[in-house]
Amino acid sequence: MKDSYSFDLTDEGLIDSYNKHRAAYVKTFDRLGLKYNIVSAVSGAMGGSGSEEFLAPCETGEDTYVLCEKCGYAANVEAMKTVVVPVDSKDIGALEEIDTPNTPTIDSLVEVLNAKFGGGFTGADTLKNVLLIADGKTICVLVPGDREVDLKRLQANLPGVQELRLFEDEDFAKNPHLVKGYVGPQGASKHSLPLYADPRIAPGSSWVTGANKKNAHARNVVNGRDFKVESYIDCAEVRAGDTCPKCANPVIIDRAIEIGHIFQLGRKYAQALDLTVLDSDGKSQVVTMGSYGIGVSRAVAAIAEQSHDEIGLCWPQEIAPAQVHIVATGKDDTPFDVAEKLALQCESSGLRVMLDDRRDASPGVKFKDAELIGNPIIVIVGKALADGKVEVRVRKTGERSEVLLADAVGAVSKLLV
Repeated sequence: MKDSYSFDLTDEGLIDSYNKHRAAYVKTFDRLGLKYNIVSAVSGAMGGSGSEEFLAPCETGEDTYVLCEKCGYAANVEAMKTVVVPVDSKDIGALEEIDTPNTPTIDSLVEVLNAKFGGGFTGADTLKNVLLIADGKTICVLVPGDREVDLKRLQANLPGVQELRLFEDEDFAKNPHLVKGYVGPQGASKHSLPLYADPRIAPGSSWVTGANKKNAHARNVVNGRDFKVESYIDCAEVRAGDTCPKCANPVIIDRAIEIGHIFQLGRKYAQALDLTVLDSDGKSQVVTMGSYGIGVSRAVAAIAEQSHDEIGLCWPQEIAPAQVHIVATGKDDTPFDVAEKLALQCESSGLRVMLDDRRDASPGVKFKDAELIGNPIIVIVGKALADGKVEVRVRKTGERSEVLLADAVGAVSKLLV
C-alpha cells in the first residue's frame, strides 16, 4: 500500500488537500490505462466525514458496487442509499392476530397466508425481524421478508459497533419473550429492544409479521402506529434493478478490485494524539487530517486482469517489465550479436529492454514466451536479417511490420509514443 496523509488547519483546507490527492490518483490510474469507477464508500473504522474508493471492474474482484448507467451514480454496496418514502396508513385496518401453525420461515408463512386469504401474498409483504448481538447488546433489525440482512453493510452503517453476530439458540433460551421464528416488532419497547429498520420499512407501511408467540403472526402491523423505529439504516441486501437514489432508474451490480481509497478523517486521530499547531494568531489548533492510499499490488493485479488475451499479458508500457522485448533467433552468431547491439542502442535512447538471447530454446518457444510476458513491443532478429531488416510486433494489436535494422530504434520509439 502506498499511503499519504494531509494535515490542515481548517475543514476547507482538508477538502482542498483531498481534492488534490483525488486528482493525482485519477491521473495515475489514467496513465496506467486502468478502467475504474470512483464510488462513494463508508469510512467504517477509519472514521471521518466521507470517503471514496477507486474500483477496477473485475469478475473475480472481492468488492461489490452499484452503478447507475443512466446518471453515473456509483457506490460501494455498503454506501448505497435507499430513499425513505412515507406511506399513507389511514385506510389500514387494526392489527389482527392470525393462527399460522408451523410457519417459522418466510416461505412457509406465505404459503399459509395464501391458503387462508385466497392468494396474493409474497415474501415482500412480510416483515423479517433479525435479532443480533451488537457489542453485547440485543438489537432487532427489520427488513422486508423477501430480502436478507447484509451483515457487512449493517455493520458499516452502525457507527461505533465493533462486534456483531446473529442470535443463537442459547440467546433465545435467555430471552423467552423472543420466540424464534415468530418475532414481531410490536411490544419491543416493553423489553427495551431497539429497532433498526431498512428504509424500505417506510413510516406508515403495513406488514405481516410475527406475533411474539409460537404458531401465530399478525397482519396490518403498521410502522409508526404499532411499533417505533429507533433508526433507519441501510442494511438489506442490494440487488440489480434496485432504484438509483439519484435519478430513480435501476442500478446494475458489478464486482471490482479496490485499487485506491481516500478519506476525510477530520480531527479524530489528531485529537487522540494531541496533534496541534499554532495558527496565524499564535493560538493552538488541532489539525484536521486526510488519509489516501493506493493498493500497489492490487493495481498490478487489476491491470493484469484488464490487459490480457488468450495467449498472455498485454502490459501498458508504464508498468511493463520492459518497453521492448528483443528476440534473437538463428543457428549462427550473427542474429545474437545484432540483437545485443540493438538492445544497447535501445537502452541508449532511453528505452527499457528485455533481451531473449537463449540459444537452447526454439524460436517458437521464444515467441510464445514473449507473448506470454506481454511487453508492448516485440522485435524479432531472425530471418529478415538477410534483407537487413527486423520484424516488429505490437503485442496488444498483433500488428506486424518489417523495418530496416538502421531504423528499428526510431520505429519502436514511435510506436511507444
